This record gives sequence, C-alpha cells and structure tokens, in this order.
Amino acid sequence: MSVTTGARRRVVLASAEVERTIARLAHQILEPEDAQEQLVILGVRRGGEALAMRIAAKIAAITGREPALGFLNINLYRDDDVSHQLPESQIPVNVAGRTVVIVDDVLFTGRTVRSALDAVTDLGRPSAIRLCVLVDRGLRELPIQADYAGRVIPSSRRERVEVSVSSPPSASDEVAIVTEE
Repeated sequence: MSVTTGARRRVVLASAEVERTIARLAHQILEPEDAQEQLVILGVRRGGEALAMRIAAKIAAITGREPALGFLNINLYRDDDVSHQLPESQIPVNVAGRTVVIVDDVLFTGRTVRSALDAVTDLGRPSAIRLCVLVDRGLRELPIQADYAGRVIPSSRRERVEVSVSSPPSASDEVAIVTEE
C-alpha cells in the first residue's frame, strides 16, 4: 500500500494477531444457543468479503458444519454520494427465520451497517441479525453497535484505519492506523 508523504503509519494488528482475532470472533459468534443452527454469514462487499470467508472457515473447523456464506452489495442502500462498481450480492439461502451475521472490516460512522441492515431486511425476516467487525474505531453518527468486535481502536477523524485481510490467511494480513500530519 502506498502511504502519502506526511503520514504516519502504525501497525496495530500483525498477521498472527489478525488470525487469533478471527478465531475469537468465530467462537463468539457460536456462543449464543440459537447460532448453532441456520447460521448465515454475510460479508459486506469489499471490506467484509475476505473476513467473512475466514470467519466461515473457522466456524466450519470448529463445528464441522459450514455456515451459509454470502456477500452483500449495499450500494443501492447508501445515503451518501459514494458509488463503487461492486459485484452483485450473492445470497446463498433464504434468510427468513435464520440468524444472520453481517461482517465488515471496520465500524466507523454506522452508515454502511445501516445500509446492510436495509439490504438484509429486503431479503426476508431473519430471526436475528448480528454485526461482526474486525475493528470498531468509534466516532459513530448512528446508534449502531457491533455484537462482535475484534478490536476497539478509538480514533480521530484525521486517522484512517487500513485493513488488509486475505482469504486464505497471509503473512501480509494486518490492521494499521494512518495519521495524516
């Protein structure tokens, strides 16, 4: 990744720590009694895709059963001017009556999650929707909170959280804070 001149970059999670955090998140997702059956993992397109794949693989390794795994394109639900060309959503099963875990890399303002909630509820009525993020950086604009957060890293608006997580695991996986100076 290129770093802008005048920016300071600090790695807060290296590859081994990312792997341990993903394992912990998978265990936490499985803790509630209703999470054992009918679990659907939905990664938010781009940031949450590789993380969702890694969590689903960990859950399969723990339970011996692969959870349903899909991906959400939330562009239609966004309330800002951001427009990215993203692949369409891939939803492998009907979400009605199931426990859906929305997975994203960073929780910041809450607007992406609000869009993901709208997208999921348009697909059906799950029995529960939970949120799993690798990093919760605070600074919320909406009253949204993660059910499962790998790391809480308070940050300022001058900082950017860079997440590099691949599927399968890689030595280059990391989470870094970049501060513009």
